Amino acid sequence: MNELDAEKFELINNTILPEAVHFWERALMVRETKNTIRLNRKCESSQVFVKDHHTYCIDTCRTTTMCGEVNVPEEHLDVCRTCNATGHNCGVQKGSVAGKGIDGADFVFYVSALQSERCHNGLTVAYAAHCQQESALDRPIAGHANLCPGSISTKAQELETLLSTVKHEILHALGFSVSLYAFYRNENGEPRTPRRTETGKPPLNEKLQTHQWSDDTIKTIIRPEWQVHGGSIKRSMQMIVTPRVKEEVRAHFLCDDLEGAELEDQGEDGTALTHWEKRVFENEAMTGTHTQNPVYSRITLALMEDTGWYRANYSMAQQLGWGRKLGCDFAMKSCKEWISTKFGNSRTRFIHPFCNKVKQDPLRTECTDDRSSVALCNLVEHSQPLPKTYQNFDFIPDVPKDRVQYYGGSVSLADFCPYIQEFTWRAKNIVVRGSHCLYEENNPQPAKNFALEQYGAKSRCFEHTDRMWEERTCKQARQWQHWGSGCYQYSCKHGRLHIIVSNYTYTCYHAGQELAIRIMQNDWLHKGAIKCPSCKDICQAEFHARGEWCKPSEEDPPPTVYHRDNLICANAHVFSSSLIIISITSLILISR
Repeated sequence: MNELDAEKFELINNTILPEAVHFWERALMVRETKNTIRLNRKCESSQVFVKDHHTYCIDTCRTTTMCGEVNVPEEHLDVCRTCNATGHNCGVQKGSVAGKGIDGADFVFYVSALQSERCHNGLTVAYAAHCQQESALDRPIAGHANLCPGSISTKAQELETLLSTVKHEILHALGFSVSLYAFYRNENGEPRTPRRTETGKPPLNEKLQTHQWSDDTIKTIIRPEWQVHGGSIKRSMQMIVTPRVKEEVRAHFLCDDLEGAELEDQGEDGTALTHWEKRVFENEAMTGTHTQNPVYSRITLALMEDTGWYRANYSMAQQLGWGRKLGCDFAMKSCKEWISTKFGNSRTRFIHPFCNKVKQDPLRTECTDDRSSVALCNLVEHSQPLPKTYQNFDFIPDVPKDRVQYYGGSVSLADFCPYIQEFTWRAKNIVVRGSHCLYEENNPQPAKNFALEQYGAKSRCFEHTDRMWEERTCKQARQWQHWGSGCYQYSCKHGRLHIIVSNYTYTCYHAGQELAIRIMQNDWLHKGAIKCPSCKDICQAEFHARGEWCKPSEEDPPPTVYHRDNLICANAHVFSSSLIIISITSLILISR
């Protein structure tokens, strides 16, 4: 079932879905329970009887059985089993025949593309759930996902996020779901949560309308001194505490006291408890919203292994840079405490990955920590004071003290903690280009390429100096108000980092060195400067692979050579020019 146009259908059906399935086929090995997969028929009544691992309807089954938004084919369905209203006279309904089912598969996944009510007018990208579990180990054997057509883009720079979204939804159906935690098993195949003798299933949680898990799977953790604006509060959180998850999350943050991996506590039905906490795991792909560069880390693979249903291939894990090796202060305390401690320390003002620079004109961009993107601090003013729990500042530079409680990050799932984030340029609410350096499609139009940027496969983000970039002719001069960083090509040769600007190569001799840029292009003289990062930050891995290394820093590099900087003019008119609206957005992913 789909409402996709031909181009989107071709992309999803022939590229995105096969790649997503192939990824999980390589990343997870199933603990097999070899049986033909047949789905139970749905009942007219919400009351059912369970006997001998089979579901029995009262009197009759529905004429159609849905898995999500998909009508399950007759050949995939089991026979209709019924009992009378008292649970007697149970058996196969007369004339009912089982379909041939699906042989040779561990899991069947039904995919639809309908702009359903849950798509929330384009805010939700997709949602997913499992439809059925097998009887031996409770492993999910069927699931579904619905992709919201209005949120699907075929632009090349957005395909990585689309692929990650589909992989994300598949994983919900495979086991990362609030409705499945109570069925997790240990490495010996024994239930982590005790079962009720009369039903053989875990107890019910009527508030959540799902089966209740044990403290061996998810535990409530209390932080008695959680710092917020003006003081502290008591904060409770839910954490996955299974063995491999605990081991991986402690290794990631370098924090042996960390109890487990924190789950999301915000969002609508299907977001809370079914994703990693955004504040703690920002760009891990199994958080509740994609904001930039989603990765599937060892922590997520560890969770799937702790279900007892899979073995994980950790070579498929991607490195999660967020919070890596930042210790217990980062993993176990509020972002308010992290920011206040780092910003208030006279020895350092390094507060990454969080930030405290308000998004406003003139825009001052930065680089993401991995230098993959031009980025902005997503700290914005909200229309009303944030809830006390999410007031993360006592002080913000250039913000009146009585307005501080109105300020927070633009991503609510991250507890309104502000951080450096990729963004898009928009004109009339249409995406013009993104800020990820690796995509050629993000190159600015020549007339707007004031800082002579170059996006592409061999590009990284480099900071500008504190001076605005200028463009000059003999008749006029322009100062661009949006600056701070840009994407440029680079090379690692002869023990040095070399930054390439408009086909001119500038060599970095030490970190912090300022490269003065003076280049004539399209009849304009472009004037600005780029700051060199450390050679090791950019080139160490590449040099190591070739058996080379970065040369020692030289504090006195050769004199700067200016390129064609011989523009001599009089009475030039100076004016400012700004770029189109910049949008920092997040794509919501939900599941049950």
